[in-house]
Amino acid sequence: MLHPGIPWGPEGVRRMLDECKACGLSRIYWRTFDGGRALYRSKYLKPMGPWDDDNCWNPKSEENKAFFKTFMGVTEEQRLDIFHKLQKLDYSSFDPLAEAVRYGHQIGLQIHGWLSINEDDHGWGLQSEFSKAHPQFYWHKRKGTPYRSQLSFAFPEVRKYKLSLIEELTTNYKLDGLFLDWIRTGDIRDNPQNTPDGEADYGFERGKNLSIQQRAEPQTIFMRQVHKLARKKHLPVAVMIGHPWHYRGKLDKIDGNLRGLLLDVPTWSREGLFDSAVAAGYYRDGGNAEKAWRALREEMGGKRDAWLFGWVPKSVAEFQGDVALVKGLGAKEILFWEADYIEGMAGDLRGAMLREAGTI
Repeated sequence: MLHPGIPWGPEGVRRMLDECKACGLSRIYWRTFDGGRALYRSKYLKPMGPWDDDNCWNPKSEENKAFFKTFMGVTEEQRLDIFHKLQKLDYSSFDPLAEAVRYGHQIGLQIHGWLSINEDDHGWGLQSEFSKAHPQFYWHKRKGTPYRSQLSFAFPEVRKYKLSLIEELTTNYKLDGLFLDWIRTGDIRDNPQNTPDGEADYGFERGKNLSIQQRAEPQTIFMRQVHKLARKKHLPVAVMIGHPWHYRGKLDKIDGNLRGLLLDVPTWSREGLFDSAVAAGYYRDGGNAEKAWRALREEMGGKRDAWLFGWVPKSVAEFQGDVALVKGLGAKEILFWEADYIEGMAGDLRGAMLREAGTI
């Protein structure tokens, strides 16, 4: 949406899907939320459009300006360029998800809903209205400090709200599946969200002496609710989660799914609460896609499909390396992240990807 020359509106949606189809991709995970805003017609969320007055691309206070300089890593010229482009995007003028489903199905693509279920802001300046209205439901650190927007699944009201978002998506759109992104977690000014050794510094809303397992239980309860809803709709559920080399923000360590993200993946896997999983492609301490895939397989006890994560390749050689790794591991699928990098891709790379389509 920020690439030059991309038409705004339904035509732009079709352009994006045509580009994906030309590379041999068969399944598209279409983003439905941007922080706490909707990229579809929602009765619970405001449509994506101009950001809140104080936001990460237009910080107001001296404190926020200083934070932006240390965190975002862009020049003032780049900041202004991105800010002005974003301010022009108004998703109340059309429904991108409706067009993606309609046209995607027309050209033979599956369209799954990508839900960043664990955040109610992005950067900052896109806080959901529910989060603004209910600060009593925010995450708390062990010392009692509340987060700025992050909603805790420990509260039944939050689980009900989050489930209502999934329900309206699965009711109003003919999605081919759900993709729950558990790694995004709201306002970056709350970073670091983990202790130096990678333990989650949140989930203490019900007391500061709770165990890891107790803090992870609300997310499991919610996944059971999602599983029940998805089965009624006959939809597969995939999750994007972490791994032992994971990080967020400025390389802040996340010590795996349970201890670092409060996600009890072994229990989820044992109970069949999801069908497939991918470990997000952010690595420190010597991690890589193969190590993350192997760790995920072990964590799931081999009971669920594990996809390999791959950044959209920049060359034929890089793509061939991805394919060789997938086939060598015996992985069934590779998730290429993310589609905006396909725009402007060289023709020889497109051809190589298209020739391999269906062989993985």
